[in-house]
Amino acid sequence: MKKNRQAIIAELIEENRIGTQEELLDRLLKMGINVTQATVSRDIKELRIVKRPAQDGEYRYFLPSRSPEENTSKYMAILVGAAMSTDVAVNTVVLKCHVGTAQAACAALDSIGLDGVAGTLAGDDTIFILCYSATAAVNVRKKLDTILGL
Repeated sequence: MKKNRQAIIAELIEENRIGTQEELLDRLLKMGINVTQATVSRDIKELRIVKRPAQDGEYRYFLPSRSPEENTSKYMAILVGAAMSTDVAVNTVVLKCHVGTAQAACAALDSIGLDGVAGTLAGDDTIFILCYSATAAVNVRKKLDTILGL
């Protein structure tokens, strides 16, 4: 049911100019798909749908690029360019970045999906990577050091 609903959402986004969750929710309800706003919000997040200006300047939803390799290489370039050093504090990996780059680097980091990571938090020049255990943190740091060439 979820995959089917998300496929319909992707099709609606691709074929229509939808600018709000309410518009998307209304279209789904009119199609007979009983769904809540909270579910639509989660689907948007899971599908990585973004809101940005269209050619006419109006904001609308867009599907992510269909080329995962293209996205991955862009994310990796952001991450590698931003990272300066890594450290471990118990079950948290600390990734130091150039000033002003941590949030973009954190989004890139989230996109690669490292095993053992519970979540991430970015400031201006630092990313905290919360791991499920101290062992997981050490493994995540090693993987990051390899990826980043540190």
